[in-house]
Amino acid sequence: MAHTPSEIDGSIPLESQVGGHPGVRTSEDGSLLIKPALPREVAFYQSVAADPRFAPLRPFVPKFYGTLRLEGKVDESAAAAEQDGALKVVAHVAAEEEKDKFPSSHSYWLLENLSHAFSKPNILDIKLGTVLYDDDASAEKRARMEKTARETTSLETGVRLTGFQVYDLVTGRAVNTPKSYGKSITAADLPDGLARFFPIAPDAPAPQAIAPGAAENDDAPGDQPMQGTGLPADVLAPLLESLREDIAEIRAALEEIHLRMVGASLLVVYEADWERARAGLEWLEEGGDEDEDEDEDEDDEEDAEGKQRVGPPYAVKLIDFAHTKIVPGAGPDEGVLKGIDTVLQLLDGRIEQVKAAAAAKEKTAAA
Repeated sequence: MAHTPSEIDGSIPLESQVGGHPGVRTSEDGSLLIKPALPREVAFYQSVAADPRFAPLRPFVPKFYGTLRLEGKVDESAAAAEQDGALKVVAHVAAEEEKDKFPSSHSYWLLENLSHAFSKPNILDIKLGTVLYDDDASAEKRARMEKTARETTSLETGVRLTGFQVYDLVTGRAVNTPKSYGKSITAADLPDGLARFFPIAPDAPAPQAIAPGAAENDDAPGDQPMQGTGLPADVLAPLLESLREDIAEIRAALEEIHLRMVGASLLVVYEADWERARAGLEWLEEGGDEDEDEDEDEDDEEDAEGKQRVGPPYAVKLIDFAHTKIVPGAGPDEGVLKGIDTVLQLLDGRIEQVKAAAAAKEKTAAA
């Protein structure tokens, strides 16, 4: 497994990581992720950028800004990002012994941090696919991964809830649900898992001080009250409907591309802050997503009044391509498509629940 150097100037550990291997860092401003570069994953991102066959998938893959060598030299592939001012990190080795651990040929790659644009990001990592091993995996690993798929929801549904965080607006802190939850539940529990990630707010949470010594992110949602979580039903329902449309587009794109994706995930991020979520929905309704590319360099800037720029209330991307390969003529990855279909079905069920809750609330208010 790749290691991370002890120091990368202008970077900090990623706090909002809910899945994947530990050790991911971000640029100091939080806009970029810095990860050890894996050749197959870098090659996939380069193919997505250059091959016209991947055009439908590009909006749903994180922006790739190139690779960063350990000694601090930036590869030419990152030149465009550097010119845009997006690249603000320089790697260096603090001591001679570090050079022995991390040879100068080792490099790191730079991706957009999807959670950066959100004030209070709720984040869910959904592992996709029914097959959890590469073709070249050893017999021992293949047997182990087949057992894992059978004993979790992966084989039956094509998905596993790897982990997620949901903000408690009372404490102002994110509550993490660990990987163990996703590995312990059955297919019948998946709707409840999605409801935990997309909770309906009971009432407006009243801000209060955090109790001295209170632990952060220690317990799963079932172990502590989450009274300050969730969006109002009239905000959550249209957000879910728009999210579903995007995931349906991802499915359509994957159906046309001949890939095998082992260990890839669907990453969903949405805004927990009520006002920003409402503003994001209005932005979408006004067609804000149509000119997103034109304004992407200004998304995180503040306007003349010092207010944060408005953007979409959620983001959904495919991530983790270390074991993804292009297989021309072999057809799409049916196990991954099965997982996407499961996500769409789960969203359909949650949308129905949220709309029913909204209707009940309106009826109560009118009585």
